[in-house]
Amino acid sequence: MKTVRVWDLPLRLYHWLLLVAVAGALVSVKLKAMDWHGRFGLAVLALLSFRLIWGMIGSTHARFWNFAPGPRSLIDYLQGRWRGLGHNPLGALSVFALLGLLGFQASSGLFADDVIAYTGPLRRAISADQASLITSWHMRMEWVIYGLIALHLGAIAFHELIGRERLIKPMLTGRKQVERTDAEDARGGGWIAFSVALAVTAGVLWVANGGLLAPPPPPPPDLGW
Repeated sequence: MKTVRVWDLPLRLYHWLLLVAVAGALVSVKLKAMDWHGRFGLAVLALLSFRLIWGMIGSTHARFWNFAPGPRSLIDYLQGRWRGLGHNPLGALSVFALLGLLGFQASSGLFADDVIAYTGPLRRAISADQASLITSWHMRMEWVIYGLIALHLGAIAFHELIGRERLIKPMLTGRKQVERTDAEDARGGGWIAFSVALAVTAGVLWVANGGLLAPPPPPPPDLGW
């Protein structure tokens, strides 16, 4: 057995912070704490933005093209011939599904308007009919998120308990034991890449908070009547 560095620190922080942000968004909406729901939604959007950039300039196994599955890798994995170090092909599909679904949910929340307790920061950019349609889809997709999270957790439990493949510990320590003498530590994803990813994330948050929208008109004057 050989121990190699697979997951870099920014990726590990992203993973656990995303878990907290998604859990916070789901709990807050059930508690009708819509202000907090919006904050957690923005946190999810920021983390996903960081992950998209880190998937291009991060370390070896964080890069999308390093683990994006193809038909051959899926067949090899299902037949027990896959010997990769990062996300396995089925895990990679789960990663992309979560990124897409959570990305839609966080983005649609920016334009949502339930007419009662929450108005997204970009609501003013679209019409009332468009906001109503987006809000309805935002609410429907909540149950899809529950299903995908359940599949994700079930797959982790299967690998940990039945497949005897440790997934949680490497995501905590960054290091993984493998039966490959040619395995090497992940490379890349240094401070410059991290700074670029943070700068892009900050820009996305500024836009998501209405940075490009004209300020709303002032309220009418109080005539004291």
